[in-house]
Amino acid sequence: MNYPLLYVEHLSQQDIRVLAETAGLGSSELERLLGERPGVIDELLASPKLYDTIFGAQDEGLDPGVSTFLTFGTLVNRSAHDLQEMSHVAEWSGPGKRLPVFDVEPMREFLDDGLRRFFLTEFLNSFTTVASGSYLVKTRSGIQRRRFSELDLGRMAEMVELLPPIERAGGYRRLGDIALFLSGVFPDHAATHPLPPTQRHLVVSSAAIKAVDALIEDGGLRFLDTAGAGWYRRAADETVETNRSGSGFLRVLSDRFGQARRILNYMADSYLFHRQLGWLA
Repeated sequence: MNYPLLYVEHLSQQDIRVLAETAGLGSSELERLLGERPGVIDELLASPKLYDTIFGAQDEGLDPGVSTFLTFGTLVNRSAHDLQEMSHVAEWSGPGKRLPVFDVEPMREFLDDGLRRFFLTEFLNSFTTVASGSYLVKTRSGIQRRRFSELDLGRMAEMVELLPPIERAGGYRRLGDIALFLSGVFPDHAATHPLPPTQRHLVVSSAAIKAVDALIEDGGLRFLDTAGAGWYRRAADETVETNRSGSGFLRVLSDRFGQARRILNYMADSYLFHRQLGWLA
């Protein structure tokens, strides 16, 4: 997958202007350069100058014209740079608790891959708005309308099972995304608001994981890790069955779910909640 071209599709004209200033070029020159050498986007996103341009020398806030996508792309690359120089990270160990962990190399290795950095950028950007609505379900009492929020894993799992088979791969992938978002960006909240037993068993069925996993009692994150990996795995399986591309990357996300979650834990603690990023309020 030519991920640098995917970056270009997401950039606004203001993003292009800021990136051009970072590169010392005019906007039209940068657009031509990105067309000829899309990979230059990685160099620009990793530039300390871009980070300072967006956040300001004193980290006081954002350039209001920059898109959330470019902002997250900058922070993902900033985190990759941080981890290259760190011997340990403050690992989540419970609500409000962090312990130093020296196993940083898996996080570095995850972020060494450009497609994975793009995934994290697009992933975070997708949660700047949260979908909600209603759906119909057949019960013993007849047809009922149920409301859902995208961050309600139980309702979302139930709704995805009602989708036509051709659409389930996307549904399972989004469920994996939601589990990763909750455990990665809001671990304290996820741990203090665990899914009730009735929803856990629904999630176990949807994610195709072992029933015993519903009994995990560790503050909720291990259960979310297991379920999220299961949903990405189901998304990969459904993608193969419908002859669509992308199953390989979904299997990577399933196998490396814990690494992605740890990176998001680091980003949340170091950047997302120490900046004026109101979209994640």
